[in-house]
Amino acid sequence: MMGEHSSKQYDHDLEAIRSKVLLMGGMVETQFLDAMTCFRIGNVERAERVIREDDAVNQLEVQLDDQCSHLIVRRQPAANDLRTIMATIKVITDLERIGDEATKIARTAKSLHTRGAVTVNHYEMVRTIATATSDMLHDALDAFARNDHNQALQLIAQDAVIDHEFRSIMRNLITFMMEDPRTISTALDTMWVAKAIERIGDHAKNIAEYVIYVVEGRDIRHSKPASVATGPEEN
Repeated sequence: MMGEHSSKQYDHDLEAIRSKVLLMGGMVETQFLDAMTCFRIGNVERAERVIREDDAVNQLEVQLDDQCSHLIVRRQPAANDLRTIMATIKVITDLERIGDEATKIARTAKSLHTRGAVTVNHYEMVRTIATATSDMLHDALDAFARNDHNQALQLIAQDAVIDHEFRSIMRNLITFMMEDPRTISTALDTMWVAKAIERIGDHAKNIAEYVIYVVEGRDIRHSKPASVATGPEEN
Protein backbone atom coordinates (compact mmCIF):
# COMPACT_ATOMS: atom_id res chain seq x y z
CA MET A 1 0.00 0.00 0.00
CA MET A 2 2.85 2.37 0.80
CA GLY A 3 4.42 1.61 -2.58
CA GLU A 4 1.14 2.25 -4.38
CA HIS A 5 0.63 5.52 -2.51
CA SER A 6 4.18 6.62 -3.33
CA SER A 7 3.66 5.77 -7.01
CA LYS A 8 0.43 7.77 -7.18
CA GLN A 9 2.07 10.75 -5.48
CA TYR A 10 4.98 10.57 -7.92
CA ASP A 11 2.56 10.53 -10.88
CA HIS A 12 0.73 13.49 -9.39
CA ASP A 13 3.96 15.46 -8.88
CA LEU A 14 5.21 14.68 -12.38
CA GLU A 15 1.89 15.66 -13.96
CA ALA A 16 1.97 18.96 -12.07
CA ILE A 17 5.43 19.63 -13.51
CA ARG A 18 4.31 18.73 -17.03
CA SER A 19 1.34 21.08 -16.74
CA LYS A 20 3.67 23.92 -15.76
CA VAL A 21 6.00 23.09 -18.62
CA LEU A 22 3.09 23.35 -21.05
CA LEU A 23 2.11 26.65 -19.44
CA MET A 24 5.67 27.85 -20.03
CA GLY A 25 5.42 26.59 -23.60
CA GLY A 26 2.28 28.62 -24.16
CA MET A 27 4.00 31.69 -22.77
CA VAL A 28 6.97 31.48 -25.13
CA GLU A 29 4.69 30.71 -28.08
CA THR A 30 2.84 33.95 -27.37
CA GLN A 31 6.13 35.79 -26.92
CA PHE A 32 7.30 34.67 -30.34
CA LEU A 33 4.04 35.54 -32.09
CA ASP A 34 3.90 38.95 -30.41
CA ALA A 35 7.55 39.63 -31.23
CA MET A 36 6.92 38.91 -34.91
CA THR A 37 3.87 41.18 -34.86
CA CYS A 38 6.10 43.91 -33.43
CA PHE A 39 8.59 43.35 -36.24
CA ARG A 40 5.80 43.58 -38.79
CA ILE A 41 3.98 46.67 -37.53
CA GLY A 42 6.52 48.32 -35.20
CA ASN A 43 4.39 48.37 -32.04
CA VAL A 44 6.74 49.64 -29.31
CA GLU A 45 4.34 48.96 -26.44
CA ARG A 46 3.85 45.35 -27.47
CA ALA A 47 7.61 44.95 -27.91
CA GLU A 48 8.17 46.22 -24.37
CA ARG A 49 5.55 43.75 -23.09
CA VAL A 50 7.35 40.85 -24.79
CA ILE A 51 10.60 41.98 -23.16
CA ARG A 52 8.96 42.22 -19.72
CA GLU A 53 7.35 38.79 -20.06
CA ASP A 54 10.78 37.20 -20.38
CA ASP A 55 11.25 37.75 -16.65
CA ALA A 56 8.18 35.60 -15.95
CA VAL A 57 9.50 32.86 -18.25
CA ASN A 58 12.88 32.95 -16.50
CA GLN A 59 11.25 32.67 -13.08
CA LEU A 60 9.18 29.72 -14.23
CA GLU A 61 12.35 28.01 -15.46
CA VAL A 62 13.91 28.38 -12.01
CA GLN A 63 10.79 27.05 -10.28
CA LEU A 64 10.50 24.05 -12.59
CA ASP A 65 14.19 23.16 -12.29
CA ASP A 66 13.79 23.22 -8.52
CA GLN A 67 10.67 21.04 -8.64
CA CYS A 68 12.38 18.50 -10.90
CA SER A 69 15.42 18.35 -8.62
CA HIS A 70 13.25 17.82 -5.55
CA LEU A 71 11.25 15.12 -7.33
CA ILE A 72 14.43 13.20 -8.13
CA VAL A 73 15.64 13.45 -4.51
CA ARG A 74 12.30 12.58 -2.89
CA ARG A 75 11.13 9.81 -5.22
CA GLN A 76 14.43 8.38 -6.49
CA PRO A 77 12.74 7.38 -9.78
CA ALA A 78 13.68 4.21 -11.66
CA ALA A 79 15.31 4.31 -15.10
CA ASN A 80 12.25 5.08 -17.25
CA ASP A 81 10.88 7.70 -14.88
CA LEU A 82 14.30 9.28 -14.43
CA ARG A 83 14.59 9.52 -18.21
CA THR A 84 11.29 11.41 -18.31
CA ILE A 85 12.40 13.89 -15.67
CA MET A 86 15.79 14.51 -17.28
CA ALA A 87 14.15 15.08 -20.67
CA THR A 88 11.67 17.47 -19.06
CA ILE A 89 14.52 19.49 -17.57
CA LYS A 90 16.05 19.80 -21.05
CA VAL A 91 12.70 20.90 -22.51
CA ILE A 92 12.47 23.60 -19.85
CA THR A 93 15.91 24.90 -20.85
CA ASP A 94 14.95 25.02 -24.53
CA LEU A 95 11.74 26.87 -23.75
CA GLU A 96 13.66 29.49 -21.76
CA ARG A 97 16.01 29.98 -24.70
CA ILE A 98 13.06 30.37 -27.08
CA GLY A 99 11.87 33.16 -24.81
CA ASP A 100 15.31 34.75 -25.07
CA GLU A 101 15.19 34.62 -28.88
CA ALA A 102 11.70 36.12 -28.95
CA THR A 103 12.97 38.92 -26.71
CA LYS A 104 15.81 39.59 -29.16
CA ILE A 105 13.27 39.94 -31.97
CA ALA A 106 11.17 42.33 -29.88
CA ARG A 107 14.22 44.46 -29.03
CA THR A 108 15.19 44.63 -32.70
CA ALA A 109 11.64 45.58 -33.71
CA LYS A 110 11.60 48.31 -31.07
CA SER A 111 14.94 49.66 -32.29
CA LEU A 112 13.78 49.70 -35.93
CA HIS A 113 10.59 51.55 -35.05
CA THR A 114 12.42 54.05 -32.84
CA ARG A 115 14.80 54.82 -35.71
CA GLY A 116 11.89 55.23 -38.08
CA ALA A 117 13.03 52.36 -40.32
CA VAL A 118 10.49 50.78 -42.66
CA THR A 119 10.14 47.09 -41.78
CA VAL A 120 7.30 45.83 -44.01
CA ASN A 121 9.49 44.55 -46.87
CA HIS A 122 11.95 43.01 -44.45
CA TYR A 123 9.12 41.29 -42.59
CA GLU A 124 8.06 39.72 -45.89
CA MET A 125 11.57 38.29 -46.21
CA VAL A 126 11.19 36.35 -42.95
CA ARG A 127 7.44 35.72 -43.03
CA THR A 128 7.70 32.19 -44.47
CA ILE A 129 10.37 31.02 -42.05
CA ALA A 130 8.52 32.65 -39.14
CA THR A 131 5.27 30.85 -39.98
CA ALA A 132 7.02 27.50 -40.42
CA THR A 133 8.87 27.91 -37.13
CA SER A 134 5.74 28.95 -35.25
CA ASP A 135 3.93 25.85 -36.53
CA MET A 136 6.92 23.67 -35.63
CA LEU A 137 7.05 25.02 -32.08
CA HIS A 138 3.32 24.49 -31.60
CA ASP A 139 3.51 20.92 -32.92
CA ALA A 140 6.57 20.15 -30.78
CA LEU A 141 4.70 21.21 -27.66
CA ASP A 142 1.71 19.14 -28.77
CA ALA A 143 3.96 16.10 -29.25
CA PHE A 144 5.42 16.67 -25.78
CA ALA A 145 1.96 16.96 -24.23
CA ARG A 146 0.81 13.68 -25.81
CA ASN A 147 4.16 11.81 -25.87
CA ASP A 148 3.59 11.40 -29.61
CA HIS A 149 6.91 10.13 -30.96
CA ASN A 150 5.57 9.77 -34.51
CA GLN A 151 4.69 13.44 -34.67
CA ALA A 152 8.06 14.26 -33.13
CA LEU A 153 9.86 12.30 -35.87
CA GLN A 154 8.04 14.25 -38.57
CA LEU A 155 9.02 17.55 -36.95
CA ILE A 156 12.73 16.83 -37.05
CA ALA A 157 12.72 16.81 -40.85
CA GLN A 158 11.07 20.24 -40.88
CA ASP A 159 14.11 21.81 -39.24
CA ALA A 160 16.15 21.16 -42.40
CA VAL A 161 13.56 23.12 -44.40
CA ILE A 162 13.84 26.05 -41.98
CA ASP A 163 17.65 25.95 -42.19
CA HIS A 164 17.46 26.04 -46.00
CA GLU A 165 15.09 29.02 -45.90
CA PHE A 166 17.40 30.81 -43.47
CA ARG A 167 20.38 30.43 -45.79
CA SER A 168 18.30 31.79 -48.67
CA ILE A 169 17.35 34.86 -46.58
CA MET A 170 21.00 35.48 -45.76
CA ARG A 171 21.98 35.40 -49.44
CA ASN A 172 19.20 37.82 -50.38
CA LEU A 173 20.06 40.28 -47.63
CA ILE A 174 23.76 40.26 -48.53
CA THR A 175 22.80 41.01 -52.13
CA PHE A 176 20.65 43.96 -51.01
CA MET A 177 23.47 45.40 -48.94
CA MET A 178 25.94 45.09 -51.78
CA GLU A 179 23.58 46.76 -54.25
CA ASP A 180 22.48 49.58 -51.94
CA PRO A 181 24.65 50.40 -48.89
CA ARG A 182 21.79 52.48 -47.47
CA THR A 183 20.00 49.21 -46.61
CA ILE A 184 22.87 47.84 -44.52
CA SER A 185 21.58 48.88 -41.09
CA THR A 186 18.05 47.55 -41.56
CA ALA A 187 19.29 44.45 -43.41
CA LEU A 188 21.59 43.58 -40.50
CA ASP A 189 18.66 43.89 -38.10
CA THR A 190 16.64 41.58 -40.34
CA MET A 191 19.53 39.11 -40.28
CA TRP A 192 19.42 39.11 -36.47
CA VAL A 193 15.68 38.44 -36.58
CA ALA A 194 16.07 35.63 -39.12
CA LYS A 195 18.81 34.05 -37.02
CA ALA A 196 16.63 34.24 -33.89
CA ILE A 197 13.80 32.53 -35.78
CA GLU A 198 16.16 29.82 -37.02
CA ARG A 199 17.38 29.23 -33.46
CA ILE A 200 13.77 28.89 -32.24
CA GLY A 201 13.35 26.17 -34.87
CA ASP A 202 16.44 24.43 -33.48
CA HIS A 203 14.99 24.50 -29.97
CA ALA A 204 11.65 23.15 -31.23
CA LYS A 205 13.56 20.29 -32.89
CA ASN A 206 15.31 19.62 -29.57
CA ILE A 207 11.95 19.28 -27.85
CA ALA A 208 10.86 16.76 -30.49
CA GLU A 209 14.07 14.79 -29.93
CA TYR A 210 13.40 14.64 -26.18
CA VAL A 211 9.92 13.23 -26.86
CA ILE A 212 11.52 10.39 -28.84
CA TYR A 213 14.03 9.85 -26.04
CA VAL A 214 11.25 9.51 -23.47
CA VAL A 215 9.03 7.21 -25.54
CA GLU A 216 11.63 5.06 -27.31
CA GLY A 217 14.62 5.37 -25.00
CA ARG A 218 17.00 6.37 -27.81
CA ASP A 219 19.00 9.55 -28.07
CA ILE A 220 18.85 10.73 -31.69
CA ARG A 221 20.76 13.98 -31.25
CA HIS A 222 23.44 14.35 -33.94
CA SER A 223 21.99 11.36 -35.82
CA LYS A 224 21.67 11.30 -39.60
CA PRO A 225 18.09 11.66 -40.96
CA ALA A 226 17.91 8.03 -42.13
CA SER A 227 18.90 6.64 -38.74
CA VAL A 228 16.45 8.95 -37.01
CA ALA A 229 13.58 7.58 -39.07
CA THR A 230 14.52 3.90 -38.90
CA GLY A 231 16.02 3.65 -35.45
CA PRO A 232 19.35 2.13 -34.45
CA GLU A 233 20.80 -0.58 -36.65
CA GLU A 234 20.58 -4.16 -35.44
CA ASN A 235 23.77 -6.20 -35.08
